[in-house]
Amino acid sequence: MPRDAHTRHIRHASLYRMATPDHLCPFGLKSKALLEHNGYEVDDHLLQSREATDRFKAEHGVETTPQTYIDGARIGGHDALQRHFGQTPQGDKEKTYAPVIAVFGMALLMGLAVGHAAGFGTAATLRTILASGMALLAVQKLRDVESFSTMFLNYDLLARRKVFYAYLYPYLEAAAAILMLAGVLPLLSGTVALFIGGVGAISVIKAVYVDKRDLRCACMGGASDVPLGFVSLTENLVMVGMGFWMLASVY
Repeated sequence: MPRDAHTRHIRHASLYRMATPDHLCPFGLKSKALLEHNGYEVDDHLLQSREATDRFKAEHGVETTPQTYIDGARIGGHDALQRHFGQTPQGDKEKTYAPVIAVFGMALLMGLAVGHAAGFGTAATLRTILASGMALLAVQKLRDVESFSTMFLNYDLLARRKVFYAYLYPYLEAAAAILMLAGVLPLLSGTVALFIGGVGAISVIKAVYVDKRDLRCACMGGASDVPLGFVSLTENLVMVGMGFWMLASVY
């Protein structure tokens, strides 16, 4: 192909992004990578001071950076650029099961790894997998107990009557999980798991299947986008099952 013809087929985009000594805009980097991934040669304009950034926004009548222009037309920020290429920005995804899949996927791998290293049988490995899942879910709640409690109060029946339970729940879940992993105090861990799992299951059934409410689940913490429903119910039923399992081992 003649050089001129090849040049005519190169697609160009102009990107204006903030890159000051104390702040390199991550969305600017993502926009540049997205453009290059889609075959664009990027005219990369770095706004290297707050003054330069403010001046650019005033001149172009925009409120944020980065800003992308293709064929002279403004596409917009990173979210708009994703939509331009047929992708769904994170902010447009109202509900997702991705965090739950990540947690239970990691719990599965951790349980299998520990079971293999310790030479566990099938039952002990399964217990390790389920207890690891409980522990990882507890960590999500413990990251911000205040936010978790706010979301939890939307649907948990006991927490609505006794608000302190919303603050106590993450610690109860974590304690039960650790005791199960250690294989100690099965009466205590089983009772706790059976109690919180049972109350949780009843609460989810009432909120979702009886009252038909559209809520987000607090299982992944207060910033969760996981919908309250089948996954939440399954989590609670697993805890109920683990509770019975631990109690059965005592008698």
